Amino acid sequence: MARIGINGFGRIGRLVFRAACTNDNIEVVGINDLVPVDYMAYMLKYDTMHGQFAGEVSSDDKGIVVNEPSVVITRGEGPRNIVAVGDSAEEMIGRAGGNIRIIHPLRDGVIVDYEMAQIMIHYFVSKAIGTRRFVRPRVVVTIPGDVSKVERRAVINTMEKIGARQIFVVEQAFAAALGTGLPVYEPQGSFVVDIGGGTTEVALVSMVGVVLSHSVRVAGNKIDEAIAGFLKKQHAILVTDRVAEQIKFDLADVRSEKKMEHIAVVRGRDIATGMPLTVDVNMANVSEAIREPLQEILGAIKWVLGRVPPELCSDILQNGIYLTGGSAALPNLDTMIATEFGVPVSVARDAGECTTLGAGYMADHFDMLGGVSGKND
Repeated sequence: MARIGINGFGRIGRLVFRAACTNDNIEVVGINDLVPVDYMAYMLKYDTMHGQFAGEVSSDDKGIVVNEPSVVITRGEGPRNIVAVGDSAEEMIGRAGGNIRIIHPLRDGVIVDYEMAQIMIHYFVSKAIGTRRFVRPRVVVTIPGDVSKVERRAVINTMEKIGARQIFVVEQAFAAALGTGLPVYEPQGSFVVDIGGGTTEVALVSMVGVVLSHSVRVAGNKIDEAIAGFLKKQHAILVTDRVAEQIKFDLADVRSEKKMEHIAVVRGRDIATGMPLTVDVNMANVSEAIREPLQEILGAIKWVLGRVPPELCSDILQNGIYLTGGSAALPNLDTMIATEFGVPVSVARDAGECTTLGAGYMADHFDMLGGVSGKND
C-alpha cells in the first residue's frame, strides 16, 4: 500500500484526498496546510464545487448556543422595568397590554439604543457562558459594510461594557462567506449576498478579506413592512410583524410574472372597527407588494458585479452567487437573481445561520483574524 502526504488542502488537495479514499491501495497519512484543521474538515465535507463528501467528517464544537431575536420589552421607562428579553420578549409582542414598550436596540445592523443594547447583549452572553464572575469573553462582532466610525465605536463600547477582554469587528459578509464554507483562504473570488433583517450585504471575498462590498439597508424587515403595508392599504387589516414574516415565506413568489392561484387566510385587526378580521390573500398580490424592496437588493448586486476585478470574473461565472441570511429562502429568489444576471445562484446550507457560524469560527480561531478586514479599534 502506498502511504502519501498532501501538501496544501485547497481544491486540488481535497480532490486528491477524495480520490485516495476510493482507492484501497492508497493511505493518506498526513495533510499540510496553514488553515485550521476543523476548517479543512468543513471544506472537505461541504465542497461548493464537488458536492458533499460521502464519508463521515465529525466536529466536536458546540455550535450555536443562543439564537434569539434582538428585542426587549419593558413596562414603563428605564432598564429597571425590563420584563423580557429575546425569545420571551418576542412571544409577548401583541399579547401583552398595559404600558408595555417594545424596544429594538439594533436597527439596520447598528445600535440605536445604547443602554438597552448593553443589557440585551449581557443577557445573551450570560445565557451562553453562565454567570461566572471572572470569565471575560473574546468577542467577534459582525457589522454592515457601510457603518460609520461612530456606529462602529458604539459597538466596541458596548462590548467593553459587558466585560469583553478582546473585541474584533468584521464585515458581516465575510463572516457569512466563512460560515457558508466558501474558500475564503484561497486566491479565488466568492460572491455572497447576505439578506439579513436590517441590511443586505453584497460582497466579493478572496484571500481572507473583502475585495469589494456594498450594503443597503433593505432586507427582511423592509419586505415584511411592505407586506404589512399592502394588507393595510388593500384589505384594511393590521397584522403583526410575525404574521407579515410568515406570509413572506408562505406566499411570496418573487417571480412577479408567475401568477399562482394560491390563496391564504390572513388574520388580523380591522382598521375601522378594531375587531378581529379574516381576509383572503393571493400570492400574485404579495409578489407585487414586495417588488420595490427586491429591486433595491438587485440594484446592490448589480453595483458590485459591475465593479468586479477582471481576474475574478471567471470565478463568479463558474461558482456563482451564494445567498445567505434569513430571507435567502424567499421562494424563487435564487431563480430571479440567476435570470437577472445570467450567473448560477445557490442558497447556502443553513442560510439563516451562516453569519453566526462564521463569527463563531473566528472566535474559536482568534489567530486568523489578523488577516481579516476588521480591527479592534
